[in-house]
Amino acid sequence: MKEDSFKELVASIKQGGAILRGEVKARRTFVITGPGVRRFRDDHGLSQTEFASLLGISVRTLQNWEQGRREPEGPAKVLLQVAAKYPDAVWDVVKPSTKGRRGTARQLGKQAKPAKAMTRPSTPPS
Repeated sequence: MKEDSFKELVASIKQGGAILRGEVKARRTFVITGPGVRRFRDDHGLSQTEFASLLGISVRTLQNWEQGRREPEGPAKVLLQVAAKYPDAVWDVVKPSTKGRRGTARQLGKQAKPAKAMTRPSTPPS
C-alpha cells in the first residue's frame, strides 16, 4: 500500500472513531424508511407466522412492528425494502425453505411429495 493511501486510511479510521464517540458529527447520514409491514404481508397473502418465519424473526417482533410499538431496524429493514421493490427475488431465495411442501409445490401446480422418513441402519457398519 502506498504511504499516501495508508495515511488517508488512518485518518478515516480516526474520524470514524471520533464520530462513534460523539466528538464529531457525521457529515452525512442515511435514513431508510421501511414499507408498511402489515400491508406488505397482506398483499402477499401471508399469515403472521408465515411472514415471521420468512424473515427469520419471532411472531411477537412482527406484531410489534405491525402495531407501531417498534420499527424494523438494520438488516430486517433493508430486507423489507428489497422485498417491497423486488419480491420475486426475495421469494426465490427464502420461500422454498420456509413454506416447504405447502407453498411451493402448490404454486407450481405439482403435488407435494411426502417427506422420506429417516431410518437408522439395523446393523452398525463395520
